[in-house]
Amino acid sequence: MGLNDTPRGERVHIAFFGCRNVGKSSLVNKFTGQNLSIVSDTKGTTTDPVLKAMELLPLGPVIIIDTPGIDDEGELGFLRVEKTYEILEKTDIAILVADAVTGLNDKDKELIETFKTSSTPYIIAYNKCDLVEENKENKENTENIENIDNIENIKNAAGSIYVSATNNVNIEELKEMAARILDTNSNELPLISDIVNENDVIILVVPIDKAAPKGRLILPVQQVIRDAIDNGATPFICRETELKALLKKLSFKPKMVITDSQVFGFVKDIVPEDILLTSFSILMARYKGNLLPSVKSILAINEIEEGDNILISEGCTHHRQCGDIGSVKIPALIKKFTGKNPNIDLSSGTEFPKDLSKYKLIIHCGACMLTKKDAKSRYKRAKTQNIPMTNYGIALAYMNGILKRSVEVFPDIHKML
Repeated sequence: MGLNDTPRGERVHIAFFGCRNVGKSSLVNKFTGQNLSIVSDTKGTTTDPVLKAMELLPLGPVIIIDTPGIDDEGELGFLRVEKTYEILEKTDIAILVADAVTGLNDKDKELIETFKTSSTPYIIAYNKCDLVEENKENKENTENIENIDNIENIKNAAGSIYVSATNNVNIEELKEMAARILDTNSNELPLISDIVNENDVIILVVPIDKAAPKGRLILPVQQVIRDAIDNGATPFICRETELKALLKKLSFKPKMVITDSQVFGFVKDIVPEDILLTSFSILMARYKGNLLPSVKSILAINEIEEGDNILISEGCTHHRQCGDIGSVKIPALIKKFTGKNPNIDLSSGTEFPKDLSKYKLIIHCGACMLTKKDAKSRYKRAKTQNIPMTNYGIALAYMNGILKRSVEVFPDIHKML
């Protein structure tokens, strides 16, 4: 998989925020070297977030996001501002574009506080620095000039830079600053690199159902294969129907079997107890940083009563078909396991509800198409509203009676059960 094939969930999301007419779109165009956003002197030209996947040195594969102004007005303006704040949930690095002549305003300061609250690394880019010198030379805007002289004290605390999209000033330096922030805040969680060693053999069980992408393996499978090979391990791949025959053919014991969660019930009876068994969804839960809360939250399924509301949510959008795991298989298993008939709501893509208060439990997919920041934001939203939230793999393992076995590969989690 080349850089151009890097999935959106694995790309660094860099979003540009700020008020109208501070030159966000112009700076985005200079930053990317492409005309991604429409530029105009008219306030509010950017009415919806503009997203572009690209390769950007020295950062590598990224998603660049240009957002509407946070000071937009009117009923539509309010909706645009809401969209802008939603973008923050998936932002890895925020660049606040402020006016170098006037300095930070109240809206900018509010946004900085939001960055801090959401633990989003940020840079303040004071745009239009070319106008600062012009104003000083012309002795105009004396009040603003004094403000500019004070900016130095403000900016050093947060990491800021003077730039000019018009004159191409400090654009490369801004990129370098973003790269340094990314390195400083990098907290990469492993997929399987810490649990497989060189020459280990693992078996990947990949069911082929109607929802599978034609001619392709789903993303978590691709990522596990890549991680295994990078660490010198050898992956065997089969369908669940060939697993028993494969295990018999091998003259040695594989270290681990990783299966699609939806066939846990079938696979658990085939894999001997002395072989580690887990699922792609459980691996993704750890990779995205949500394994522990997922394990703790699954116990809430024991308290489901008739008519309770359960949300089943997926991070991607796809056409749901007969036998779909989220809309058919998991709801059926919930009813069988609990003996109750709860109300099941479905959400997909960006449609994750803000108000979760009506739900007794949330079951989320492995979130392979979401950024780690976005996935963690969803769990944080649920935690803030005191709603237990787990994931597909944990839920299916628990309802099949093998949760403890499925997390045995993670000793810290295993000893809690």
